Amino acid sequence: MKAIRYYIDKSELLEETAHITGWALSFTDAPLDIRVTDQGGQPVKAALRRLSRPDASRAVLGDESQPECGFDVKFSCDPAKRYKLIFDNGRQTVRLPLSASALKKETGRRFLPFRRIVRMTSVSMAADDARCLLQKGPGALKERWVRRYETDENKYMRWLAGHVGPGGADGQPAETGPLISLLIPLYNTPLKFYRPLLDCVIGQTYKNWQLCLADGSTDGIDRQSCLPKDGRICYRKLSKNSGISGNTNEALSMAEGEWIALMDHDDLLEPGAFAEMARAALEKGADLVYSDEDKVSLDGKRFYDPHFKSDFNADLLRSNNYICHFLMVRRELAVRAGGFRSAFDGAQDYDFILRVSELAGRIVHLPRVLYHWRMHPLSTAENPESKAYAFEAGRRAIEEHLGRVGLCGTVESTDRPGYYRVRYTPKERPRISVIIPNKDQSALLRTCVESIRSRTDWPDYEIIIVENNSTTEEIREYYKELSALEQVRILTWEHEFNYAAINNFGVSHSTGEYVVLLNNDTEVITPDWLTEMAGIAARPEVGIVGAKLFYEDGTIQHAGVVMKLAGCCGHVFYGAEREDPGRYARASVIQDYSAVTAACLMCRRQVWDRLGGLSTDFKVAYNDVDFCLRARQSGYLVVFTPYAQLYHYESRTRGYEEGSEKQARFRHEQELLKSRYPVYMEQGDPYYNPNLTLTAPDFAPAFLHEGAQE
Repeated sequence: MKAIRYYIDKSELLEETAHITGWALSFTDAPLDIRVTDQGGQPVKAALRRLSRPDASRAVLGDESQPECGFDVKFSCDPAKRYKLIFDNGRQTVRLPLSASALKKETGRRFLPFRRIVRMTSVSMAADDARCLLQKGPGALKERWVRRYETDENKYMRWLAGHVGPGGADGQPAETGPLISLLIPLYNTPLKFYRPLLDCVIGQTYKNWQLCLADGSTDGIDRQSCLPKDGRICYRKLSKNSGISGNTNEALSMAEGEWIALMDHDDLLEPGAFAEMARAALEKGADLVYSDEDKVSLDGKRFYDPHFKSDFNADLLRSNNYICHFLMVRRELAVRAGGFRSAFDGAQDYDFILRVSELAGRIVHLPRVLYHWRMHPLSTAENPESKAYAFEAGRRAIEEHLGRVGLCGTVESTDRPGYYRVRYTPKERPRISVIIPNKDQSALLRTCVESIRSRTDWPDYEIIIVENNSTTEEIREYYKELSALEQVRILTWEHEFNYAAINNFGVSHSTGEYVVLLNNDTEVITPDWLTEMAGIAARPEVGIVGAKLFYEDGTIQHAGVVMKLAGCCGHVFYGAEREDPGRYARASVIQDYSAVTAACLMCRRQVWDRLGGLSTDFKVAYNDVDFCLRARQSGYLVVFTPYAQLYHYESRTRGYEEGSEKQARFRHEQELLKSRYPVYMEQGDPYYNPNLTLTAPDFAPAFLHEGAQE
């Protein structure tokens, strides 16, 4: 049997850029290498993205063991030459010849042929498929299977067609409102992109706009002659190119509008972009508004890779410029912030957003795809290595931002270009009290305590174990050992089990300025876990800090809690592989969430006292979520950090919620949480885009999950 199977969904040649998408699977454990060579076998520089294609893995392997088997390859090529697309797993090498004639037509089909789907599917027909065949006939079954196996890109194109309109959110053009000045710095902009750019601005349903074009081009093309006769368009040919920041400042000096909007010179807007943004700004009293975005192919025909963003998320913004496009800000605020700074070219928009966000009273996120970012094979987004200087500029922009807002910390680039780690530096190192409830489970508790004592670099901490109705001799013997340790104290809770009350009791007897709630079935991984969490918790605007937790097999157990997920709330990314950064890298960066788990949670004593500790109304479940939501109501941030890491051998002490009594209690506490925070159940989680799925923890767009379920 062949060790590699592949399928080409799409191949095309756009001028001198080759673009190939498809999937490839290996029947060995060795990773599959995908690369491009010339006819002689020499490597060709290519931009490669791995895509999620669990459908192909299911169809060929019978499971989802290779979910990231999809690929998207782009490279600059000479149409007169031949190339090869290589699939190599160490055991077999497949060399797929590529020529201009082959690239100009689809090598496969965007929708897999029905017969091929039948051949690829090794499982028997599901009951619902059989019912569809009997009730609606083979044509309906064919359509059902075609949609089931269509590519993510096709699913998105179908979704997008139903989620864009000519005007505002209700599909109707908005009435004229405040003047919006769109700033676009031009530099050798190809006319094939320049004309569609002008068309998408002129075609806006919102009519009160001004287009400010500052042209620093040096290629001799007369772009002014391409402009239609429209008094709303202001064009200035610059005597010299001053870089993207300098040219944008020239455009800003031309702006007359109350609002300015930013756009790259080769991208596209939805026709209702201005209308949607103006309406959101006016209705919500915003100073800054941003929207969701996606990517568009060079020919402007295919849209893919949507970025469904969080509402304003200060810590996420310090980790990555997730706001990016489409951005609209009050002109007065942009001027007061100082415009754009050439020292940060490459990340000038990141630096600008950071400075404006510091001044903005209200920042509004509009969860609609209004901006299409045109992708070039060597652009930063498609090939991050192409602009290393830009990522260094981004790091410096965050560093200066920290200084302006009075935070102590250093900024490091990560192994993912464009993503950063901020190490907050605690000004002091006061005592930290670690509260651990325990019943029996001497082996688990020993692992937990020993990991704290042997792997913690924080100098001053105490461990308070709250004993709750243990019965085994082993735990009594272990308590005797612990009593001899200066850092450990054992308290006895003599009442019935109530997780909230037990922790409150432990905290009331602690002496630390910081409090950590910690389950007895955890084990410290990173020695600087307390340093990392305390650095964030020390910030006055932060109420609670949560850690990244892993199951015993190394998969993710906790990377933040999202409200309304799974009907109430749920952990995101649970079950994902340890090194999986998560969609939008949300499993691997510091960010704000609505809640985190109390399996490992830190807060300042001042915050604990102000909130009154955990609510004893939640005896077992949701007391941590309630605590976090009360912190949010009090104006505090709840921050997740992936850099404080522990294992969590979940529910070893009390077991899972099985049995009618436990299930009834669980349902009661769930309904209690919903009743106390109905806004989350009605409007969703502000840190989780409404276009994302509520049935899976992977931050996937809803159309990838719900759209596949028929």
